[in-house]
Amino acid sequence: MKALEFSTTVKNNQIQIPKKIQSQFNPTLEKKIKVIVLMNETDNNDDFNYKQVAKTHFLNGYADADDVYDTIDNE
Repeated sequence: MKALEFSTTVKNNQIQIPKKIQSQFNPTLEKKIKVIVLMNETDNNDDFNYKQVAKTHFLNGYADADDVYDTIDNE
């Protein structure tokens, strides 16, 4: 497999391929390609969603008997 790397934008759920990269494709042939998308973490809220899910699962395992640890005095 040949790798081509470029930065671009997604517009209307379509990846814009720069013209200099388009020249790497033969327009008369249909070619299957593999696409890997890397996005800046600030562009999505996956980290927030992950934290919310982790918090929910953690608190689901919290029993009333566990509250004894919330009142331990530091002597």
